[in-house]
Formats: sequence, structure tokens, C-alpha cells
Amino acid sequence: MYAILDIESTGGQFNEEGIMEIAVYRYNGHEVVDRFISLINPEREIQPFVSKLTGINNKMLRSAPKFHEVAKRIIEITQDAVVVAHNAQFDYRILRTEFRRLGYDFQRKTLCTVDLSKQLLPEAESHSLGKLVRSLGIPISDRHRANGDAIATLKLFELLLGKDVKKTIVSEVIREAEHGELSPNQLKMVSSLPAKTGLYYMYDKDGNLIFLGKTKDIQKRVNQHFTNVGQLARKLQKETKKVTHELTGSEVVAVLKEYLEVKKNKPRYNTISKKKLFSHAINFSENGTPQVQLEIVKNAQRLVSSLGFNGIPSAKVFLKKISEEYELCPNALGLSPACKTPENQCQGSCIEVQNVRAYNEKMETVLMKYSLAGKNWVLVDKGRKLGERSFILIKNGRLEGFGYTELNHQMNNIHILESLLTPMSSDENTTFIIESYLRKKNSLKILELTPAF
Repeated sequence: MYAILDIESTGGQFNEEGIMEIAVYRYNGHEVVDRFISLINPEREIQPFVSKLTGINNKMLRSAPKFHEVAKRIIEITQDAVVVAHNAQFDYRILRTEFRRLGYDFQRKTLCTVDLSKQLLPEAESHSLGKLVRSLGIPISDRHRANGDAIATLKLFELLLGKDVKKTIVSEVIREAEHGELSPNQLKMVSSLPAKTGLYYMYDKDGNLIFLGKTKDIQKRVNQHFTNVGQLARKLQKETKKVTHELTGSEVVAVLKEYLEVKKNKPRYNTISKKKLFSHAINFSENGTPQVQLEIVKNAQRLVSSLGFNGIPSAKVFLKKISEEYELCPNALGLSPACKTPENQCQGSCIEVQNVRAYNEKMETVLMKYSLAGKNWVLVDKGRKLGERSFILIKNGRLEGFGYTELNHQMNNIHILESLLTPMSSDENTTFIIESYLRKKNSLKILELTPAF
């Protein structure tokens, strides 16, 4: 017997969320034999982003039953059944938390349709509920409402049961009742972490660093390690005895620190790549022609006038972007479909560039904007707290380090910046990381340093 369910929660701090809607379908493997659907008064405020996503507001819940009024019904409909949900560790944790507040230890075995679909439908582009069911032709309505998502999960589960012809995967991915529930020590570790951008460090009982990572939400990411399935997750759940963190404020600083600290510390369970982080590069060169030529090359040594990319699709997206940004002919950049602009009006003709000087100037502008080569820059980003800014110092195209300041005028004083600097080593991968953020993030502010520094 299965209890397919979906829960909509209020959002909020970890383990302080409340259930505001629940839908449960009791399913015997062939048909639905019972169902329970209800709004619930969570006796706490709904986070604004949750209201916007679900359409449920505080006014709608004032007359709804409170959790203790529906708790017995939930126990009955899930009795002797495996709880099935999409991202089951979340729904099961929220449900156990609500019962714990009533002094009741709610325990059920669980089955996650995310895990199951990854095994039975590995070719799917996405395993999120909405995208997955749409790709399978499963109708879904009332998205982000408990009943709509529970029905979609039920139909997905029916399909997955049919695909599990050997009947072995379901038994393998059913978790024990406590799975997805943090131990007291894990709960203590997670609760002490901030929901902010930075790095987290996981240590074993002997104080050895076994894993480090970067994230935009440290608390959420560590909680995922403790509740997820998979080989790495199980090792971290078993061995982690202490978690520390370091706030960075800036995502790019976090990525740089993760890359460099993994190389330096070699944590037991981090993958240490000795390869380039980029697989292709766009080289800017003349190749015997008057105008600058752009060529996508694979695993080649980057030229001074080049930009790195993780794959050809990424490189072509960038070419399309600069084609639109600088009104450059797609054909001149090696893109298709063919240019639709009349040839005598095209800034870069399909046959040859009509105004070579103007075209080359645009190519130079692209490199000036997106390449670190020869640059003396201060990249300004978010800080760790209100009023603070992070900065990354680039000298002669190389990463020098990062730091923090609360005073804007200090950004223009190289000597003060260097005194605040935490040094970082530079290589072609750190250059790629920074240039990638220059292409993707508009939040990075660039200050040019005068050559006289």
C-alpha cells in the first residue's frame, strides 16, 4: 500500500516551517482507495514568495483546521503504507516536524519519485515534477497546490511502477522510516549554519576535512547532504561530526575559494580536477584577413586574445549575445541561420566585412569587456553584511586576491586595497571562472585602475 502525498509549507527558517495544505491519496498499486485533501491553518505567517508561488494567503487559512485537528486522519490514511512524494525527504521531514510538535513520533517508510525517475528515466532532461510530467504527456493542473501536485505524482508513480519490470528498484529506493530525518547532532549542525552565500567545511571525528563546497545557501546545502541519497551523501552522513562555514557574500569569490582550497587541502571526498575547467575557447585572430576572425577551438592553449567556454553550445550562446549586443552579422561570427539584413546594410557582410575598421573596433570592445587579458581592474560585488562590498583585484590580467571594505573611496586607492587583500593564486582556471561571471552576471561592477599604480 502507498500513500502518495504532497505538502505545501509556509516557508521560513529550517524546522520552523508549517504545513498550510496537504493532499494524500491511498493507492494499492492499482487504484485509489482513499483520499484526504485539506487546507491547514499553520498558525504562523506565510512567506511572501510562497504566497506568490501557490496563490495561498493568510486570509484563506484563518478558518481552515489546525494540524492537530487533522493529525488523526493523516495517521489513518498513511497507516501500513509507504509514503510516496516527489522530493520525499522534504515532505516527510515537514510532516514529522508537525507531529513532533504534538508529541507524536510519526514514522513511515518513504519512496521518492525523484530518485526513482532518475533510475528509470535517466534520459529525461529534468527530473523536477512539472517538467518531467509534461515531457511524459501527463496532464498537470493547479501546479504548486497540494492536490494538483499529488495527482501528478500519483500518475507519475503509476508510470514508473509499470517501467520497473524487474520489481527491484522500488524495493531498493524505499528508505527506512528515519531516512530524511536529521539526527540530533545533524540537526544541531544544520541549525547553527546561516542561509547565506559562502563555503562550508565538513570534518570527521578526528578533525580531518572530508568535504568542502560553495553555495548560495549554506544551511540548505548542508541539510541536503544529510538527507539526500547517493554514495557521497551516505559517506558524509556517516562520517561528518562537525561543520564550519565562511561567508563570502559574493558568489564568484565563493567559486574561486572553493577551486583553490580544494586544490590546497585535498579533502577526502572532493573531486580534484587536474584538467582545465573549460573545454573550448573562442580565439580572436586575423588569420591573414583584414578583419578579426573568431574561431571556436577545442582543448587548445588559450591565446592572449581568447575566451574560454565549457562546451560549444556555451560558446555559440556567447556569439549570439555579442551579435545582438554589437549589431554584428551572425554569418561573420560563424552562426546560422543566414543573416536577413540586406547585404549593403549589414555591419558584417555574409561574404566579407564591408567596414573592416568598424568591425575590428567592435571585436576589440568585446575583448575589452569580457577578457581579463592585460586588465587592471577592481571587480566589486556583494559583501557579507549590509553596507559592505567585496572586491577582487586583477593586475596585468592576473588574479591577485579578494577583500572587503565598507568605504567606497577605498576602492580607488590601490595601496589600501592591497592592505585589505587576501592573496589568491592565479591560473587559467581562475581566469575562466572570473570571465564566466563577467559574461553571466550583471551585478559585478568594474573599476579600472590607472596604469600609474
